[in-house]
Amino acid sequence: MRVYQTNEIKNIALLGSAGSGKTTLAESMLFEAGIIKRRGSVEAKNTVSDYFPVELEYGYSVFPTVFHVEWNNKKLNIIDCPGSDDFIGGAITSMNVTDQAVIVINGQYGPEVGTQNNFRYTEKLQKPVIFLINQLDTEKCDFDTIISTMQDIYGPKCVQVQYPVSTGPGFNSIIDVLIMKKLTWSPDGGEPKREDIPAEEMDKAMALHKALVEAAAENDEGLMEKFFETEALTEDEMREGIRKGLVTRSIFPVFCVCAGKDMGVQRLMEFLGNVVPFVSEMPKPHNTRGEEIAVDAAGPESLYFFKTGMEPHIGEVSYFKVMSGSVKPGDDLFNADRGSRERMGQIYASAGASRIAVEQLMAGDIGCTVKLKDVKTGNTLNGKDVEWRFDFIKYPNSKYSRSVKADNVQDTEKMMAAILKMRQEDPTWVIEQSKELRQTIVHGQGEFHLRTLKWRLENNEKLHVTFGEPKIPYRETITKGAKAEYRHKKQSGGAGQFGEVHLIVEPYAEGMPDPVAYNFGGQEFKMNIKGKEAIDLEWGGKLVFINSVVGGAIDARFMPAILKGVMDCMEHGPLTGSYARDVRVIVFDGKMHPVDSNELSFMLAARHAFADAFKAAGPKILEPIYDLEVFVPSDFMGDVMSDLQGRRALIMGMDSEAGYQKLQAKIPLKELANYSISLSSLTGGRASFTTKFASYELVPNELQTKLIAEHEAESKDED
Repeated sequence: MRVYQTNEIKNIALLGSAGSGKTTLAESMLFEAGIIKRRGSVEAKNTVSDYFPVELEYGYSVFPTVFHVEWNNKKLNIIDCPGSDDFIGGAITSMNVTDQAVIVINGQYGPEVGTQNNFRYTEKLQKPVIFLINQLDTEKCDFDTIISTMQDIYGPKCVQVQYPVSTGPGFNSIIDVLIMKKLTWSPDGGEPKREDIPAEEMDKAMALHKALVEAAAENDEGLMEKFFETEALTEDEMREGIRKGLVTRSIFPVFCVCAGKDMGVQRLMEFLGNVVPFVSEMPKPHNTRGEEIAVDAAGPESLYFFKTGMEPHIGEVSYFKVMSGSVKPGDDLFNADRGSRERMGQIYASAGASRIAVEQLMAGDIGCTVKLKDVKTGNTLNGKDVEWRFDFIKYPNSKYSRSVKADNVQDTEKMMAAILKMRQEDPTWVIEQSKELRQTIVHGQGEFHLRTLKWRLENNEKLHVTFGEPKIPYRETITKGAKAEYRHKKQSGGAGQFGEVHLIVEPYAEGMPDPVAYNFGGQEFKMNIKGKEAIDLEWGGKLVFINSVVGGAIDARFMPAILKGVMDCMEHGPLTGSYARDVRVIVFDGKMHPVDSNELSFMLAARHAFADAFKAAGPKILEPIYDLEVFVPSDFMGDVMSDLQGRRALIMGMDSEAGYQKLQAKIPLKELANYSISLSSLTGGRASFTTKFASYELVPNELQTKLIAEHEAESKDED
């Protein structure tokens, strides 16, 4: 394989909903380019893209698959992305390292929720988009309705380049209004027969051709002037206009294909090779310092590692993009993230599970290597005297969480290591050992996402694990002031233990003035502040600790022990054992013994005094509330709203966005536990949602009573 220069390389992501036919399209592209001699199928489980055991088991793409084709003296690096919303991480990774998105649409259903999600990400990343309507040979395909829906959603930027003469099982020809030809295929697909457009199709073809010419001309002043003069452009001028429009996202060309029969694939690749922008024509990436980095083969050597694959008999396969310079086997590089040195071994152009050794990869190219010592997903390797780092891939928040534990406790460490290793393949799998909840929690994008992780643990790693519902990180606080005192006294021969603490607790709010006096039971307590400490709690909120002891009732050296006792009780709240927050504690009196008083005595006295005061201060439990955005087809809006209201959600607003309804709500985390499953069931998988932590709010009284009772029952069981 020859070395391709930066201006000969194009990087393309294949996106689309599950079942839209991306993997089948990838097979046909590889076949047309001669990379494979025979097309596989998803049903036969022999495709280039889906080769991991878990993908073969479920019949779904789980990981993005990198492959390349050489076409008309150009190299097209293509990444086939998972379609399920549960595996959106792979699509996001791919969109960030490619320069062109091809969004595949199922001809039976038109734009789906996965289409919308992918398009939103291309919008956010400002990536060019080509729409590809696939499966035109299905009985249910209504091409005109799909085009109408797409233009409603994406507006006039959505411009047809092709349309089918007819759809359904007899589909075998399209009209291409860029080259103004009719393309017809034999039952075996492949190379089409090109002929003049029939008279009965000419009016429609000319109208679409004129719309395409106008859309192309809008992207270049010179072309626009010519269009106004002649109302026509040459094919090359149209291609130039479309290329410029793709870069600025001012045009979304629409193509037709039947990937399963290899019809239209060759023409699509022709367009990708001739029209899609090169790496060098796209906006320059930025490093973590905000500096623009030119995609220049003559620049400093820098590689960004965006994906890790764990393959049987090989181990880690590390995929990278050459951000600058060029890379050859034997290059010595510095890992900017981990501070280690690496020597590059053999480098490859990837074709799924197959790899082709290459001598060199230039700036903008995508390749892979194996057996690196210390390189993880997201790392940057640089040449001499270069200190660049790249961190441009941002993943969505988790949507579904489960507690996980190994059935055999002795396998816990092995389980953690396995999940951390798998996270290199999919960074949207997140593992957390929660000290607060005393659980190991794994977070993901949905139930299927975590079910896939469980399958891999049990089948690949031979580790049997149990998933459960994670506990909720409640918080405890108080609503009024209260006073308490406690004497810790213990005598058991020899030195004893003695410490007595009198304290007041009250709710803390930012900016509140220092206390002057309190009145409890008709008795006034005046404060004389000797010391004050404001502690930002790692779990949120504050503890303000004030020493107001006068007359030497408690020696100052015991104050740190009293604070430690208070903090211990804050970490194990008196109501449910949850963290407490936003409390002011004033220690105003106490007693000590000249011999028996020590730090332990005052720590224990403070702990009990604080617990007693807390319980008398109108204690309340707070629960985490999340901002929720649901994207749902209008048909299901009523069902989704009813379900949310049953989950104690507060509807904040509704809006229409790109053909879908956007519902905004605030919802308790407890009610989100199985929401992804319920939403999928309600909408047939046609809705999606995002969440973001908003605040802590008071739980209803009946729920608080239930939570306290459950905690007391658990505590008795532990005793």
